Amino acid sequence: MNTAIRRKAPHHMTVDEFIAWVGDGRWQLIDGEPRAMAPASATHGIVQTNVGFTLTRHLREAASPCRAATEPAIVPRVRSRSNMRVPDVAVTCTPVDAGQIALPDPLLVVEILSPSNEADTWENVWTYVSIPSVQEILVLRSASIAADLLRRRADGTWPEEPIQIGRDEDLHLACIGLTCPLAELYIGTYLARSA
Repeated sequence: MNTAIRRKAPHHMTVDEFIAWVGDGRWQLIDGEPRAMAPASATHGIVQTNVGFTLTRHLREAASPCRAATEPAIVPRVRSRSNMRVPDVAVTCTPVDAGQIALPDPLLVVEILSPSNEADTWENVWTYVSIPSVQEILVLRSASIAADLLRRRADGTWPEEPIQIGRDEDLHLACIGLTCPLAELYIGTYLARSA
């Protein structure tokens, strides 16, 4: 029998209050409101693992000071006191200190889009563009082998529409110098078997 007391999520809090609050399950802070995150599907989890593995392998082989993290806390620049988002994967080149909660200076942010969370995922994407260090945002589909890639332009602006990448195309992440077949990120999923 579980004797743990479940706490009700407060209706509004700052990032500092959110960090101090102990909620059960996975949470994000969206405009001051804690929002529970549903468990990911098996396909989502496999794609997330493949992304983390592919990024880490590439960064190590390149002897890069950058590293990938799964489900890191990220604080956007806009409304930073009341927002802490949790993407599927992110890459930073800034050292992480002991006890640090938020991943500093993310360079690349990866979200995996499920049909049931499309609006929430794109809401997160639009907050990531406010972070000065972010150079690319990759949104992978979990119901098909496809992706959308947003890449910051040289003048610091973002394009109106993402680059669409299909099943048989290569993914090029300029900010870390990685090129790989998009399908590589889907190895082990039912999508890879249904070619």
